[in-house]
Amino acid sequence: MVIEVKQLSDLKPAPYNPRTSTAKQETHLKASLEKFGVVEPIVFNKQTGYTVGGHFRIRELKKLGYKEIECVIVDLNEADEKELNIRLNANTGAWDWDALANEWEAEDLTEWGLDIPNYSLGIAENTMDEEDIDIEQEFDAVGNSAGQQRVVFVFDGPEEAESYLNRFPELPLKKMNMAWQINLTTTQSI
Repeated sequence: MVIEVKQLSDLKPAPYNPRTSTAKQETHLKASLEKFGVVEPIVFNKQTGYTVGGHFRIRELKKLGYKEIECVIVDLNEADEKELNIRLNANTGAWDWDALANEWEAEDLTEWGLDIPNYSLGIAENTMDEEDIDIEQEFDAVGNSAGQQRVVFVFDGPEEAESYLNRFPELPLKKMNMAWQINLTTTQSI
């Protein structure tokens, strides 16, 4: 691997780069760069003179006052450069949502820039906190809507929850970001 220090002002963005970012993502990237520095290299193609990977990091580093950065230098024709540009962003795996739910707080994950699907919906519908749960005694349902009561189950982990709740295929289960929700009328029972 060839690494060279390049002036940020000399790094030209690839005109075909298909990636976009939001202001929120830019804020998270800036916070990450401020805290951890550059831990993932910029990729520069010496044949075309274009940046292949790291467009957003370059933009935020300029805002932070950086003048130069170490870059991985590749020597690719234009077709291979374009393929690498896509591969750098497309082949990154998927999130294990159960692992995330069990190891981290959702608020931390969103603060660090992870977009949790339906997270804001889950917060709006699930208003419980630690004080609402008393495992030693029965507790009231945490809400109702249109003649239905919300029922809360507490499990040791996601496998136990799925194993138990899958025994009732007729129930209207709705999996929220980190909890299961069941809305029942007062005449239904499990």
